Amino acid sequence: MDQKKIRSTNRFTTAEIARMALVTGLYVAVTFVLSVISFGAIQIRLSEMFNYLSLYNKKYILAITLGVALANLSSPLGWIDVVVGSISTLLVLLINYEITKRVRNMKIKMVITALVFAFSMFTVAGQLKLFYQLPFFFTWGTVALGELASMLVGGVIIYWVGQKVDLKK
Repeated sequence: MDQKKIRSTNRFTTAEIARMALVTGLYVAVTFVLSVISFGAIQIRLSEMFNYLSLYNKKYILAITLGVALANLSSPLGWIDVVVGSISTLLVLLINYEITKRVRNMKIKMVITALVFAFSMFTVAGQLKLFYQLPFFFTWGTVALGELASMLVGGVIIYWVGQKVDLKK
């Protein structure tokens, strides 16, 4: 059979898979190292900064979603947080990708992303309301503010790294 006619069925190269695994691992590691502030009604999950990588390359949506699922294995809510958190992250990353894909200015894309993710914290507030009877709107506010803080600090870091390293790979 002619080699030129054989097509690869792999969607990602080995290098891309390695980069995605690195992002997944970094998300989990940062969440674990800062686990004392990564879960609960008042949380600052600095690992959320990796959400910005999806602005550089869509493939990181999978890596980040897997990172959230693995990190949430240590959540006090257990499997509920693994399922709800990772599905919510996937959906918000996909929605955010659609919202920002035509925006050319990276700083504006990052501001939009921070706001979208802060707003999306109603899913966390819903879980905390359901399982701990915490007040929904107050909890949504505290978790959203923590998310916004994480995204602002993380945004500066990722933007700076993006100036030094090609994050589009």
